[in-house]
Amino acid sequence: MSLFEITAFALTVLVMAVGLAGTFLPGLPGTPLIALAAWIHRGILGDRGAATWVLITLLVMAGLSIALDFAATGYGAKRLGASWRGMLGAVIGGLVGLAWPPVGWVLGPLIGAIVGESFGGRPWREAGRAGIGAALGLIAGTAVKVTSAGAMMLLWAVHVAWKALNAV
Repeated sequence: MSLFEITAFALTVLVMAVGLAGTFLPGLPGTPLIALAAWIHRGILGDRGAATWVLITLLVMAGLSIALDFAATGYGAKRLGASWRGMLGAVIGGLVGLAWPPVGWVLGPLIGAIVGESFGGRPWREAGRAGIGAALGLIAGTAVKVTSAGAMMLLWAVHVAWKALNAV
């Protein structure tokens, strides 16, 4: 492996790490960023990068991750009666909760959803139930994204390392 290939690998891993952070932080496209980094790595290194089947698998995994995230969030919220106010409150609470890991990551969406539902005029009991649903949905969606991102990074790294080691 040349210094150029090692540098390209390291930079790609760095971008993928930002993608992994994006599974927690709103505004960063987590799994799509990981897939994009792999494609750029392939564009730079050509055949020494990941195989086409790996790149396509990463795109499919990124798409499924996004779809499952939305489905889990929506299902959890609707299952326990959350409205759009509860979902908005859960997102805002999740952003505020980022400052206090890991407790804030759980309590932020929960409290935010309850406050959002309460502003909508719902009684505390209903707001609490809807808040729990919204928070559980967001947590489940995040778990799906984190798992997908980790699997994507592992698949890419193992494949590229395998190719590099067998090219000798």
